[in-house]
Amino acid sequence: MSPTAVAPASEAKGVNDLKSAVSEGTESTQKNGKDVHGEEVEGDDDDGEEDVGGEAAGTGDAKKKKKKKKPKKKKAEQSDPPRVGLSKLFPSGIYPEGELQPYKDDNAYRLTSEEKRYNEKLMNEDPETTYNDIRRAAEVHRQVRQRTRNFIKPGMAMTDIANYIEDGTRALVEAEGLQSGIGFPTGLSLNHCAAHYTPNAGDTTVLKQGDVLKVDFGVHVNGRIVDSAFTLAFDHTYDKLVEAVKAATETGVREAGIDVRLGELAGYIQETMESYEVEVNGKVLPVKPIANLSGHSINKYQIHGGKSVMLVKNDDDTKMEEGEYFAIETFGSTGRGRMFSLCQTSRCPSCAAKASLHPYEKRNLLTVDLRLNSAKSLLKTINKEFGTLPFCRRYLDRAGESKYLLALNNLVNQGIVQDYPPLCDQLGSMTAQFEHTILLRPTQKEIVSRGDDY
Repeated sequence: MSPTAVAPASEAKGVNDLKSAVSEGTESTQKNGKDVHGEEVEGDDDDGEEDVGGEAAGTGDAKKKKKKKKPKKKKAEQSDPPRVGLSKLFPSGIYPEGELQPYKDDNAYRLTSEEKRYNEKLMNEDPETTYNDIRRAAEVHRQVRQRTRNFIKPGMAMTDIANYIEDGTRALVEAEGLQSGIGFPTGLSLNHCAAHYTPNAGDTTVLKQGDVLKVDFGVHVNGRIVDSAFTLAFDHTYDKLVEAVKAATETGVREAGIDVRLGELAGYIQETMESYEVEVNGKVLPVKPIANLSGHSINKYQIHGGKSVMLVKNDDDTKMEEGEYFAIETFGSTGRGRMFSLCQTSRCPSCAAKASLHPYEKRNLLTVDLRLNSAKSLLKTINKEFGTLPFCRRYLDRAGESKYLLALNNLVNQGIVQDYPPLCDQLGSMTAQFEHTILLRPTQKEIVSRGDDY
């Protein structure tokens, strides 16, 4: 047909109707492909043009081939219980940073200082000081505790709760020797016991509806330890106690920073804590900061780094310094506000059976003179499995040790291993705990353990 020829009206109408139908069908296919299947329609040729033969053009038959895109890979999601390693969720190997807060007063300039930004860049690029390790540990903590908070219910055995947390931590951090793993034994202290209780194998303690539970666990990557804790109460009697301690921790986090004196920081924490009261059975009780517990600095592979953030104002002029990690950790009590470690005495009969249920930590001694062969063997296991990281008897069981109590006590008596027995206030009182790990970067403060929950 020549370019100037005109088809008869009936034939032209048929061709136009066919073209209209093909066009509508194509648009429908494209719309459905995009909205329903998430695929884009493409032509068979690279340039996406239609492939229409001469015969098809003459008869009005048009064929269009479409090339489907490969379906996108489904984004990996965390399981419950948590078992998906973080490398599968973050294949780039870059992990989320925590909440950022600027420094105050004389250090406010750091946020825009080119020198401080450059120093921070160098620190982050150095494998020894990179922030990525602590952020990986923090992301593990967030994901494990998110599911733990939903998992824990009255009626559960404390051993089952500890195993849930620690199995999840090992899986997500992809535990590998001393390169990554658990930062310290899971603390599950109940009621008047504020810290350092962790169950041993065979422990039959069961969580009750009226209990106040402190959940304190840690994660480490290349020795960078995230230490964070929260409190669960299952009725509303002690809501104000929990609120007071959470608020005190937030005060400590907010006021902490480079050049801040530790004694003054303790005063801010104390002021917040003591502004709360709790009504129990018609009696109003003040919330007291626990005077002989504290937050602390954190070193590589060392949960207690040497500096303490007390909870009551004092004369400690020690300053926080650039590059340091701190656990801002606060405890409140409806009792005396002082802890005692002699829980096996008649003063605290409910803890008598738990006197040995606590963490241990190897001290970093240069020379060791041991005469007991079993103690030498146990120390070899401790060095290999934990180094200077805290451990507990459950971890020794897991490492294959047995009948080790005599050897362990010998290491404690020799001062090679430090034990941390449960710390308790008076019987009948209640205690609560909240804790965050912060990093004092050159430019600003990073609350690495911050999550949607606290």
